[in-house]
This record gives sequence, structure tokens and C-alpha cells, in this order.
Amino acid sequence: MDNCGDNVDNSKIMFLGEYLYFIDQKGRIAIPPKFRKSLERGAFLTRGIDNCLFLFPSQEWQKLVNQLLKLPISQKNSRAFVRLMLAGASEVKVDKQGRIIIPDYLKKYAGLKKKAIVCGLYNRIEIWDDNKWQNYKTKTEKEAIGIAQELEGLI
Repeated sequence: MDNCGDNVDNSKIMFLGEYLYFIDQKGRIAIPPKFRKSLERGAFLTRGIDNCLFLFPSQEWQKLVNQLLKLPISQKNSRAFVRLMLAGASEVKVDKQGRIIIPDYLKKYAGLKKKAIVCGLYNRIEIWDDNKWQNYKTKTEKEAIGIAQELEGLI
């Protein structure tokens, strides 16, 4: 499942690929070795969209926070999205074995059980329950032509 290139400039963040990992009884999950260096300065784990979790390196997290703070507090959807991202956030550290601890409330939100998929999405990492990821991926692959047509001009 590894799609991450080895000739990447380490000063720039680039997470790519999907990896299967197990969540241990203490709620720890390993982070792919190629992703760890970008998380050394700290990372933030929060509720994602589509019932997965988002994991951001500190510098990418700060960019997101800066954008969220620009949203108008007077708009209901803005307030809801800021709450989703910030109230559910947890600062995490990668331990010496390359793992992070997923808080129970985030495991519950994402429906994480034993097997999880860790996906690299360029500037962030997503963590999915394995079954949810397989269902999502299968559905999206079947709809790929329609999605591409809606995003006309992208490719």
C-alpha cells in the first residue's frame, strides 16, 4: 500500500499512501516511518470529515487554525465547523516506537476498533476504521468518472 516517494525533500511535508495498522489496548497506533519526521515538532489530532480523524503536523495545524479564525462567528456553519475542528483537537506526540495515542472520544467518533488505515493526504494524515475506509474507497472508485466530470479542468 506504500505510495510515498523516497526522493522527497524532507523540509517539505508530503504524506502519500495508505497503510494498515493495529490499534493496541492502550489506544496507540503506529505512524508510518516515512511520516514521522514531519511530526517531530508536534502534531494535532482532531475530528475529520467523513468520520475519520485528521492528524496535522504543528505547522499545518497552525495554517488551518489561522483560516478557521477568519470564519465569521455570526454564521451558524462557521461556528459548527470551528467547533468540530478545534473543540475535538488533541495535541499528540510520536513516541520512540513511532506511535501516537488516540484519545477515547476520538476513537469513538471515528468508530475505530482494532484495524485502522493511515492515509497520507499531502499536508495531513487521515486515520480511518479499516471497514469504513474499504467501504468509502469502493464507493468512491465506482463514482470516479462522475467525480472527475464534476471537477472538470482539474486533470
